[in-house]
Amino acid sequence: MDAIYFLALTKSAFHNQDQLSVNHDEDFFVLDGMFAKADRSTRIRCTVQRHQKKVITADGKPYERLSDHIGRFPVVLVLPNDTNLISEGSETRRKFFDGVLSQLDSVYLADLITYNRYLNQRNALLKIMGESGRPDPVMLDTYDETLLALGKNLGHKRRSFIAAFELLFQKYYRFLSQGKEEVRIHYETEVLDENFEERYLRQRSVDLQAQRTTKGLHKDEYVFHFDGVPVKQFASQGQLKSFALALRLAQFVMLEQDRGIKPILLLDDVFDKLDDLRIGQLLQLIQEGTFGQVFISDARPERSKQIISGLDCEKKVFDINKES
Repeated sequence: MDAIYFLALTKSAFHNQDQLSVNHDEDFFVLDGMFAKADRSTRIRCTVQRHQKKVITADGKPYERLSDHIGRFPVVLVLPNDTNLISEGSETRRKFFDGVLSQLDSVYLADLITYNRYLNQRNALLKIMGESGRPDPVMLDTYDETLLALGKNLGHKRRSFIAAFELLFQKYYRFLSQGKEEVRIHYETEVLDENFEERYLRQRSVDLQAQRTTKGLHKDEYVFHFDGVPVKQFASQGQLKSFALALRLAQFVMLEQDRGIKPILLLDDVFDKLDDLRIGQLLQLIQEGTFGQVFISDARPERSKQIISGLDCEKKVFDINKES
């Protein structure tokens, strides 16, 4: 599962650092995969060596910027712990929605990378200034000009995206929960407020004391509600599962609509976490042809074989313990 994800998105779904994907007793790893769409196949190879720059090639040609590859082969990964999108902090939700947007919009991805680079540099500068007690307003102006402009542009894109995403999400939540609750996604941001720039600049003294940037796009939040109350605080386990799966299904459809092809769907050990009702509804979507190519992993292969046996579609079972 992670190999497919890595080849499509240039990073692991499970590790923040590429080096953590290298076996402890090895110095490198290589992933090699063939992606076929329509009448063309493309060979993607990823090479990660310890203490060296990661290299992604398409048909032998390396990318100058890895961001140019993201979105070329759309993929959606459904994980057993996807309910963390609701229960964990705001950074988890920003990461999810940024991941979807980055596959849809290469300009958004490039601007987000730039924003995060300037943010990290500003934070490092604030730390130096805070420890030395010598602020440099001119230097901070240089960073703030870029952060304010990028933050506003990215905020507008996030707001427009959520307006479209929410409609698809609501559709699939009604399907999974049989229409029992009204669900909403509220995008909360300060960067689009009329007087945000003024408030941001007044915050400098606080930033210097905290030695980090305390206002900006990186503080945005996505709040999930059903029937007017926060999902995080009041949802049952069944509602959390429906909510999380509906997020992934909406992600799938948005990528399909934008790219004109069905993303690869990766279902990683989800049968352990989904109840019979939601498993049945997921299989119904597979049977109806909602998805294209689907990969399912399961630590209990006999269970998966039984679950998919009734599907009238092409299927094949691989036992990785027997593969050479």
